Amino acid sequence: MKFNSKEAVTHLGYNTTKNKLVIPEYGRHLQMFIEQICLMENQDERNKAANYAIKVMGDMNPHLRDVPDFQHKLWDQLFMIADFKLDVESPFPIATRESVHSKPEKLDYPQHHPKYRFYGNNITYMINEALKFEDGDMKDALIMVIANHMKKSYLSWNKETVKDEVIFEHLYELSDGRINLAKKEEELSTTANLMQVNKKQSNKTNYTSNQKNSQNNNQKNNNNNNNNQKKFNKQNYQSKARKS
Repeated sequence: MKFNSKEAVTHLGYNTTKNKLVIPEYGRHLQMFIEQICLMENQDERNKAANYAIKVMGDMNPHLRDVPDFQHKLWDQLFMIADFKLDVESPFPIATRESVHSKPEKLDYPQHHPKYRFYGNNITYMINEALKFEDGDMKDALIMVIANHMKKSYLSWNKETVKDEVIFEHLYELSDGRINLAKKEEELSTTANLMQVNKKQSNKTNYTSNQKNSQNNNQKNNNNNNNNQKKFNKQNYQSKARKS
C-alpha cells in the first residue's frame, strides 16, 4: 500500500499510544518480547523464552547477574513486566501482585523523651537492671558505676563542674525513689578525673580523624610527585629527540 505524507503520519506508532512501560530501564523491546512470551501456547517454549529474557535483563547489569539475590530480583521483575500473567517454571517462588505491592508493617519507634537527655535512654535500662540485683556488694558496686557514668555524661554536657548531690538527686528521681545514695557516705569520682577521661576520648577521636587526613594528604602528594616526574621525563625525552 502506498501512503502520502499525511496518511503515513497517521500510521506511525507513538510511545504515548502504547502500553506504559512497567520498568523503563529495560526498554520497550524487552517488554514487548515478554508480552509475546505470555501468548506462547507451548510450555517448553515459554520456559526457554523466559530464561532468555532473564539473560538479557542480567546482561544489562553484568556485575550482578550471577548473584543469587539479584537473580531472584530479575525473576520478580519478569513477572511484574508480564503483569503477573506469565506461566513459566521459576527457580524462585513465583511473584504475585500481592507479594510485590504489599506494604511492610509499620515499625513502632521508641518514643522516649527523657527528662535528662544528657544521660541518654540507656541509663534507664541500666538502673532497671541494677534494681533486679539482690542487695549486696555487687548491687552497690553497679549503682556506683551508674552514678559515675551519669556524672561523666553530665560533665560532657556541662564542662564546668557538678556536685555529687545533683547526681544523687537525679538518680533518685530516675529510679522512682528506689536508689538513694544521699543517705550513704559515698563519693563519686572527682570532676578532674572524669574530665580527663572525656578529654582522652575526645583526643583519641581527633587523632584518628587527623591521621586519616594526613594519610590522604600524603597519598595526594605522592600522586602529584609521580605525575610531575612523569611529565619531566616526557619533556626530557622530547628534548633529546629534537637534538638527535
